Amino acid sequence: MPKAQARHILVSSEDQCNELKSQIEAGGDFESLAKQHSSCPSGKSGGALGEFGPGQMVPEFDKVVFSAPVNTVQGPVKTQFGFHLLEVTSRTE
Repeated sequence: MPKAQARHILVSSEDQCNELKSQIEAGGDFESLAKQHSSCPSGKSGGALGEFGPGQMVPEFDKVVFSAPVNTVQGPVKTQFGFHLLEVTSRTE
């Protein structure tokens, strides 16, 4: 069964999500920005979500995590929780 490790930043608005993505693309540190801005408890650990398999996260999240290129920031991804920037840090098939 596939497994992935990912990290994310959860914010309440798409505009904030896009602004943070721009900062990361300009060389900003994902982990530091997650600690500063993420409303998810995982923000304290730089947004790290650990390892998980398909179906363990909400469907919108799963779709990106199990299809997006590794080590590339994706988003904004809208879920019932808000807007996420996602980065898959590893994935096994």
